[in-house]
Amino acid sequence: MKSILNFFIGCCLLSLLACSASRKVFNANAYYNRNILQQDYQTFRTILELYHPSLYWFTPKDSMDYFFDRGFSQIGDSMTEVQFRNILLEAVTRIQCGHTSVRFSKKYSRYLDTAKLRTFPLSLKVWPDSMAVVGNINRQDSILRRGTVVRSINGIATRQFTSIFFDYLVTDSKAINGKYQTLSSGGNFGVLYRNVLGLPDNYQVLYVDSLGQERVTSITNYVPVKDTGRRKLEVSPAKSKKPPRAVVINRVRNIQIDTTLSSAYMTLNTFSRGNKLRSFFRRSFREINKRSIQHLVIDVRSNGGGDAGLSTLLTQYLITRKFKLADSLYAIRRSGPYDRYIKKHFLYHTAMLFVTRKRKDHHYHFTHFERHFYKPRSRNHFDGDVYIIIGGNSFSATTLFAYAMKHQKNVTIVGEETGGGSYGNTAWMIPDVVLPQTKVRFRLPLFRLVMDQAALAEGRGITPDIEVIPTAETIRKGIDPKAEKVKQLILGKNKTKQP
Repeated sequence: MKSILNFFIGCCLLSLLACSASRKVFNANAYYNRNILQQDYQTFRTILELYHPSLYWFTPKDSMDYFFDRGFSQIGDSMTEVQFRNILLEAVTRIQCGHTSVRFSKKYSRYLDTAKLRTFPLSLKVWPDSMAVVGNINRQDSILRRGTVVRSINGIATRQFTSIFFDYLVTDSKAINGKYQTLSSGGNFGVLYRNVLGLPDNYQVLYVDSLGQERVTSITNYVPVKDTGRRKLEVSPAKSKKPPRAVVINRVRNIQIDTTLSSAYMTLNTFSRGNKLRSFFRRSFREINKRSIQHLVIDVRSNGGGDAGLSTLLTQYLITRKFKLADSLYAIRRSGPYDRYIKKHFLYHTAMLFVTRKRKDHHYHFTHFERHFYKPRSRNHFDGDVYIIIGGNSFSATTLFAYAMKHQKNVTIVGEETGGGSYGNTAWMIPDVVLPQTKVRFRLPLFRLVMDQAALAEGRGITPDIEVIPTAETIRKGIDPKAEKVKQLILGKNKTKQP
């Protein structure tokens, strides 16, 4: 009996050792041969051509065919995942759809979460003709501080950077401010530098000093492993504690009330589910009504969207007329020969069977939203002055909200053009597609939503009533010019109301 038990344990151990030995360590720099990449590229192109409802909305078919063919011709004998993804991105940006994007494979994404890679040390605010430092990982750098104007890096000026990097950034049609904002957010500039140009060992930075003179300084990459002298020792992931859920939720949506100015400042960084927005709106507007607040500021400049039902609910608390989400909302197919590559396709297909109807144009229309009018809420409806702050990161469901509120008499929109289109978007249901060989993923929006047919020709985002753009000086001083402008408007309104 004992010998049988030992034999069984030995087999189990051998099995475990065999399994562990068979697990290959992920190689982020592995190369794929041309044949594999061409197969995945053809799958990528065919799925977009079959399923994407707006593939030729802004780029004619002959032009889109040209860009697809050009991408295919750029596939080399062997390429890394980063290089292949860049080719896919260049093709996707030509669609001019901010919801259609290309992501790394899950394995590569997990690798990036833990890898200690060399990093371009600066975060930059990018405008059409200049850049300014908003962050520097090297905290001991006394030259390139927050607000410092940068003319060029290694001889590459701002317009050259945007000309290169914009080919890898998606946005809705000609809402180009969305690309500027994405490039200016977090470490995106450095990520694109690494993925597209490759990181050199050092950089010659042409900047403007405090006297207005152009100077040159040299900087190097930040290396997490070796560069411990530049920063305080980071807490290891195992020892770090996640903040309470309530704290996390409060960061993405909160409200502050100033009774001296009779104003409320509502920050909404998302319309995604899971953030208790319905109860937040209910409590907030009840408190606003209770305190007889006259001015409401809604800051959605960092709101990338989420659930259209939640953005619609907010609209109902503010709007003075009935409204529709869209004039048209439709998909071009429910299923096809490549369904197996579309994640959760069975769920999406089942939902579409119940909510869409095929019309004479042979499209599958979400008729409920094409016909349904929403009415303003009567309970705790806000009728005072509304100020909506928007920016390049305002996208998707946020543009639905801003579009519905624009031109209402008591509403003033302040800030910069949204990254989301004023005409509508391609979204609603957005599954991931996983390419069979490389496992690179891309998002595939299934529905075309049109809010304003007349705005299609221009193809821009929602423009503010009062444009306010940050400058190098406001960045250096830590001033929020959009919030300051709104405060001035409220003070002016209060002054005119005084007897």
